[in-house]
Amino acid sequence: MDDEFTQTLDTVLRRNVAGVDRLLSAERLSGGASQETYRLTVEVDGQPHLLAMRRAAGGETGVEVEGRPGLAVEARLFQVARAAGVPEPEVFYVLEPDDGLGDGFVMEWLDGETLGARILRAPELDEIRPRLAYEVGKVLARIHAIDPVATGLAPHLEVLTPEGFVDRMWTQYREMGTPQPMIDYSARWLLDHLPEAGEPRLVHNDFRNGNIMVAPDGVKAVLDWEVCHLGDPMRDLGWICTNSWRFGRRDLPVGGFGSYDDLFAGYEEVSGQPVDRSRVTFWEVFGSYWWAIGCLKMGDHYRHGPDPTVERPGIARRSSECQVDCVNLLIPGPVELVEAGLPATSTDLPGTDELLISVRDFLRTDVMRATEGRTSFMARVASNSLDIVLRELTLGPAHRAGELARLRDLVGGEPGADSDDALSLRRALCDALYEGRMPLDRADVIHHLRTTVVNQVGIDQPVYSGYQAAIT
Repeated sequence: MDDEFTQTLDTVLRRNVAGVDRLLSAERLSGGASQETYRLTVEVDGQPHLLAMRRAAGGETGVEVEGRPGLAVEARLFQVARAAGVPEPEVFYVLEPDDGLGDGFVMEWLDGETLGARILRAPELDEIRPRLAYEVGKVLARIHAIDPVATGLAPHLEVLTPEGFVDRMWTQYREMGTPQPMIDYSARWLLDHLPEAGEPRLVHNDFRNGNIMVAPDGVKAVLDWEVCHLGDPMRDLGWICTNSWRFGRRDLPVGGFGSYDDLFAGYEEVSGQPVDRSRVTFWEVFGSYWWAIGCLKMGDHYRHGPDPTVERPGIARRSSECQVDCVNLLIPGPVELVEAGLPATSTDLPGTDELLISVRDFLRTDVMRATEGRTSFMARVASNSLDIVLRELTLGPAHRAGELARLRDLVGGEPGADSDDALSLRRALCDALYEGRMPLDRADVIHHLRTTVVNQVGIDQPVYSGYQAAIT
């Protein structure tokens, strides 16, 4: 071990985790855009042994983020949930500031599948998959039955009402200065359809396919408690049904592997309470709204945050996927697609598109074949970003021209709106929608939002299931 990080980690593990003789390797795993996850190979009694570590992005310490309890509380949540019968790994050590590694914790390594697409397709999960929605419902009921006061969690977790949650996300979105009228439309719809705020319960808040570990015998662990709070437990049921986490399976709403009925049956069996399906629908809409903003925040973190990786702007472009899910849920209907034109480029060879294609293919072939783990994953992410740029070259001009013309008709006369500036026109439409001055059922508004969002997804991710649903 010849770098400072692994030397420090080796010292911390030997000092604080029983049985560890030394660190053999530390591999950062793919994914984890907001926090880092590592697979640690350590030596115990002369034999290699696996552990896992969660760490703040960039090894930060003491950073407080609104809506996040922090990694020390997250470790406590793992412990409390495990004691309540929720499948979880054992936490061995919570990092201290003096350790020099940032905030985080070391825990048991569990074997199982965490990649959402693999959970839907892995042959070894064929037997459990038809029962998985039912099992997930039971797990969620156990989480929601945890008493936050008796377990000492309550002082560390904020309470969020449905209205407060919608408003918080909208405020974060507006602070980024990236006007997206479909987000404001969805916010207005949510505020107009708020469920009554009941007794706050423990809410995982990111319970989805991709944050559960699955093995042939069932759910092995519930992961990533980093945005847990106290609020409406139906938030968790709506989130696992949100289309972003179905991985292309439009016919199976629960994580792409099960039905509403099975999810609700498992939940009702353990909780003894009937599921209010209208509340789940509200939170399903909210899920797409929430993740649309969450994706934009990844772009903002790329510009200003501690971890400016190639993954963050790529995720930011996925906001349009979530927005098209809001379109499909709230204003479905026919849509007009723009036609591709010739890419704007120089007259000399190679053209702009050829340069992009050459770099993309180099990443997908040479780099991905010569690397593994996170580096290979990031090469794929980078190549996908170049695909977006290539589609932007051919579809973008017509898409932007159509958006500008429709915006002029809708809000060209609004105070402060510059008829030649699409961003100022977007802001005017956003304000009118959120403030209720623009009716949500106005036909030309619906047509504009549907057309704009669907065509943007056609640039960002045309294979996304929500895009395919919108154009069929």
